[in-house]
Amino acid sequence: MAERSGHYMDSFPEVSLSPAERLQFMNRFSVKRSDKCISCGMCESLCPYGVHKRVEGHTKILPPDDRKCMGPSCDVNYFFCVANCPTGSLSVGPSDNYQSMGDPRWPAEMILSTWRQAESGRPIALDDPANIGRSGGGFDKLYFRLPESQGRFDPADFDTSVRLNRRGKGEQIEIPVPFYGGGMSFGSISVHTMLARAKAAEMLGTFVSTGEGGYPDALIPFKDHIVTQIATGLFGVREATIQRSRILEFKYAQGAKPGLGGHLLHDKNTPEVARMREAVPYTSLFSPFPFHSVYSVEDHKKHLDWALAINPKALISVKVSTPNDVEMVSVGSYYAGAHIVHLDGGYGGTGAAPEIAKKNIAMPIEYAIPKVHRFLMNEGIRDEVTLVASGGLRTAMDAAKSIALGADCVVIGTADLVALGCVRCGNCESGRGCPRGIATTDPELQQMTHSDWGAQRIVNMYSSWKLQWCELLHRLGMKGISELRGRTDLLRHADKQAKEVGK
Repeated sequence: MAERSGHYMDSFPEVSLSPAERLQFMNRFSVKRSDKCISCGMCESLCPYGVHKRVEGHTKILPPDDRKCMGPSCDVNYFFCVANCPTGSLSVGPSDNYQSMGDPRWPAEMILSTWRQAESGRPIALDDPANIGRSGGGFDKLYFRLPESQGRFDPADFDTSVRLNRRGKGEQIEIPVPFYGGGMSFGSISVHTMLARAKAAEMLGTFVSTGEGGYPDALIPFKDHIVTQIATGLFGVREATIQRSRILEFKYAQGAKPGLGGHLLHDKNTPEVARMREAVPYTSLFSPFPFHSVYSVEDHKKHLDWALAINPKALISVKVSTPNDVEMVSVGSYYAGAHIVHLDGGYGGTGAAPEIAKKNIAMPIEYAIPKVHRFLMNEGIRDEVTLVASGGLRTAMDAAKSIALGADCVVIGTADLVALGCVRCGNCESGRGCPRGIATTDPELQQMTHSDWGAQRIVNMYSSWKLQWCELLHRLGMKGISELRGRTDLLRHADKQAKEVGK
């Protein structure tokens, strides 16, 4: 383990309550009180959840507090307010805001659960419905075959660390959690969002990638936890940014848009972004596909050697999408000198990824991981490669399923943004960008996200995840997350319950 990262194994950052004013009124149900109400107080006296309140000294009852309502399912209880209202003035149903939020992969239940974890750091149950989306496939169809709970456990008894360097050369880096942050470039997200993720990475002892938009000076204080991404457009790539990074990430392809380079629309290319990318302000910026200097494994090796000539101690990560021959690409990257092979599946990407590309081109990540894992095993080099998976991993259980399929750890992106208040509206690239100040370069909008507040919410979310991983290991009779790698025998598919996954 590297000396600089060793102290992170001794403790985990403290959870601190981190509420969000703009999120606190998001509720699942809507309670309505009509003009027929006579403020008799019957609902207040019955409801044990505090939905109905009357201010002392006032005759009128306050508007219902929807956030505390358990919804129509309360009708089985003797204290159900709707049934007990003497004037029939109360009704309860789904909230319009709740119904309009999210999408099949990130349904409202999952978003609200992530917000609660980001606010409190409290874990959810391993079988909580919020762990599952409504996509009808992918990780939403996979589940663990879990034995009964064995009672209480001490999280300190479980090892969730991962070695990122399994080769003899380069710095020996170990992270205390089985994830690091995926690349989201300056321009696609605000510098405040980048800072929140960088501060969280430092607190957690892991890393976060710059993305392809360059390395803003604001990130320099966190350089020991920053991955410098070198993408096809080479935006903001300089010797100084390569030299200060412990991990260099070559992005050859992205799973959400394989065969396509990056694309930043003109509205988001502000003068500050343009200076970083050495471009003309308010012009659309495109990254080519592929690197036009790399067409063979030999070219690939020269590419990596170029970066190592500038920073010999750096670890090299190669990020690729998941074509049909992804296992051959992975082996080629190993022989080119990569320490980390990063598989990026087709479920990832924010609202910036073109709809025509998302989920329509790349192999689903749940197929790619075991395919590459088995091939590297057969080649006898599996334990020399750190296999990383990304592309639409949303929850702690998604991460655990990826490891069970054969990955060593995962890369997380969108979940960080959801922790900051993302509702998956898909407006990342429209006009001024994100109305919540996350994926925007608008000077006014980006002030909505304070980096210290955002960092704490991200830390809280991952603290919750860590507790879920520890409980999973406890239930499975394991002591370390590395024991879970490749255990496809522990997974089942909802449509093929008798058949093991990955066989």
